[in-house]
Amino acid sequence: MASGRQHDRATWVLGLPFALLWWPWLGPSGAISGGLGFLIGGLLLSPDLDTRSNATRRWGVLKLLWWPYRRTLSHRSLFSHSPLLGSSLRLAYLAGMVLLVSACLQPMGTPPPQMLLRGAAQLWQQHAPLIVSAAVGIEASSWLHLVQDGDPMPRLPRLLRALRPRGRRKRRPKVRR
Repeated sequence: MASGRQHDRATWVLGLPFALLWWPWLGPSGAISGGLGFLIGGLLLSPDLDTRSNATRRWGVLKLLWWPYRRTLSHRSLFSHSPLLGSSLRLAYLAGMVLLVSACLQPMGTPPPQMLLRGAAQLWQQHAPLIVSAAVGIEASSWLHLVQDGDPMPRLPRLLRALRPRGRRKRRPKVRR
């Protein structure tokens, strides 16, 4: 399993080559979008947000947004360290928290959640290929993290582990030759 420093180093080293992969199809804007997605995915939206990690510390005061996420998921669980599912859950969680904060701070003048959702839909209509390259970058950095950790299969969530029967396993009899 790699350390936080090794994860960060690999993310920084592979960010530019990943960005350059997008250049032939989407040009410089696609390369920037894909590369930034890769860096954001590895440095800010890491699968290790379920622990006190470098990624959590990088959020500064906003790391409080990730406290419920960290308390809900056990480290290396199915929901944090799975390909596709882990990144999707982190992005959905972040979007939900942004909408919740927006709704709570609306009396102070922040835009209402409906306006944010309309803006996101408009952004998708105008720049879908760039958003896809950023999302693929986030997922690619997650895969890099999982490969570095040697995660062939993440652990079951606490709730499902608690429901699993706890009986003793039968041992195979030893065969003498």
